[in-house]
Amino acid sequence: MQTLSNKLYRVSMTLNNKEKICKLLKGIETGDPSSVSVVNEEKYIQHNPQTHEGSEGLAELFKRLSKTSPRVNIVRVFEDGDFVFAHTEYDFATRNIGFEIFRFESGYAVEHWDNIQKRKELNSSGHSMVDGKTEVTDHEMTESNRSFIKSFVEEILIQGNFDKLNGYINQENYTEHSPNLGDNLVELKRILSRSSNDTSAFIEYKKCHRILAEGSFVLSVCEGYVNQTHSSFFDLFHLKGGKIIEHWDTTEAIPPCSEWKNSNGKF
Repeated sequence: MQTLSNKLYRVSMTLNNKEKICKLLKGIETGDPSSVSVVNEEKYIQHNPQTHEGSEGLAELFKRLSKTSPRVNIVRVFEDGDFVFAHTEYDFATRNIGFEIFRFESGYAVEHWDNIQKRKELNSSGHSMVDGKTEVTDHEMTESNRSFIKSFVEEILIQGNFDKLNGYINQENYTEHSPNLGDNLVELKRILSRSSNDTSAFIEYKKCHRILAEGSFVLSVCEGYVNQTHSSFFDLFHLKGGKIIEHWDTTEAIPPCSEWKNSNGKF
């Protein structure tokens, strides 16, 4: 007779890594114990500073959460070597948008990062935080697109060299999904400008920690400040023809270390 652990192992090994993460995230809805079979909880490193490690098994956690009738919509999912990253929409007590990153080792998820923001209404150009293209194309461009976004983050977001912006963004065919920005890039330049007199929405990128890519999509993971509040920035870019044509993001305040529930750090 097969034990539950043997059944979970069989489920875990028959799925690819993208499918494993989709099953894991959808397990929040259902409470299905097999959904967490993709995680090696003995090695699992949690980088969400508001989540305890080891206090409650994921199966028990998902079972408890499922009783609140949550909804999880996985909008986009990508794979980069040992990493899977997903763009998600959650409806618990409130509606949130998130990016989830998982690192795999020997077929199991062993490390996790995320960035969650409350869902806001359509931006000034009429776009939501999750609509837009979802299909990955141009797989042969993965490494060149990764390098391109690495340069964009450094030159534009961190250094603020806006005179080089035309070299990075196709402004004639650009779609902006950030709730505080529009397609015409005016707001982007304003909130990143060091000389701006309006500090109500001043954003400062300080360091890029990770760039993940699959074909035409690239995700950057950065830290910095929003109006002097220590924050994390997860930015997803869609590229075509060597330029950025679409952008999504989430911004989350990082709590002070005294409030962290694990010692692994946000990044």
